[in-house]
Amino acid sequence: MSEHRALTTLAGPPAAFTLYRKAVLHRGSGGSEPPDVRLQLSDQPIETGRLWQYQRLCGFGVSDRLPPTYLHLLAFPLGMALMTEPRFPFPLLGLVHVSNTIAQHRPVRADERVTVRAWVAELRPHPAGRVVDLVSEALVHGEPVWQETSSYLHREAVKEAVERDRSKTDRERVEPPNGPVIRWQAPAGIGRRYAAVSGDRNPIHLHALTAKAFGFRGAIAHGMWLKARTLAAFASRLPDRLQVEVAFKTPVFLPSTVEMRAVSQADGRRFEVRNARSGKPHLSGTISG
Repeated sequence: MSEHRALTTLAGPPAAFTLYRKAVLHRGSGGSEPPDVRLQLSDQPIETGRLWQYQRLCGFGVSDRLPPTYLHLLAFPLGMALMTEPRFPFPLLGLVHVSNTIAQHRPVRADERVTVRAWVAELRPHPAGRVVDLVSEALVHGEPVWQETSSYLHREAVKEAVERDRSKTDRERVEPPNGPVIRWQAPAGIGRRYAAVSGDRNPIHLHALTAKAFGFRGAIAHGMWLKARTLAAFASRLPDRLQVEVAFKTPVFLPSTVEMRAVSQADGRRFEVRNARSGKPHLSGTISG
């Protein structure tokens, strides 16, 4: 379906200041049709300094192979540009990142140039409102090597839907999965450090004061940092071709200690990340080949 959208090739990544200014001002069209356009950045080099910073920050070993989550950084400005378009139905600030799926067809090396495309898929209903998918893909020499789908919730919840979500969360809290435990810290400054590398400077991640302005009791970790940090625990065992699906459950308030449990299954692994103290679920997902 993406092929039917007009393709616009940008001369360079959209400026971060312009994107965040538009995000603050954008109130959403209120419509039901997403922007009918694909944005593209052609032949982008991989900045090795940025790659190495990312690998260290997320717990990967330094390598000339990109972690499966790294190309999200190149696609992120295109996604923001699309979600601040006049036709985008929802305000960008306030959307909840509820899930992310990445399919890696083969590893990408740091000496390769990638073409990145992004578009907005159709809206669909959700018990707490409506969900919109942001789809990105990366190509090397015209060959698709990577694809990502990020799903964002616009809350339009009725009380009954909220109660159902809370009941589900309570059930998950008392039913931890089996498997060995890996524990790590989410330090107080990880939001600012990840923002500096990724370009995702959403104020909810930077400081407690700016997070409180958006209804949070403190700064929270980026969901994509948590996904990357979780994948790093499997780094030496990740297949070249893989799909990683995660659902974001509850925010990781900073600082926190989290723990991951993983179990093998027929087609890969299932894992969950929880708060080490309360057992509250933060993320659940699967890795398949």
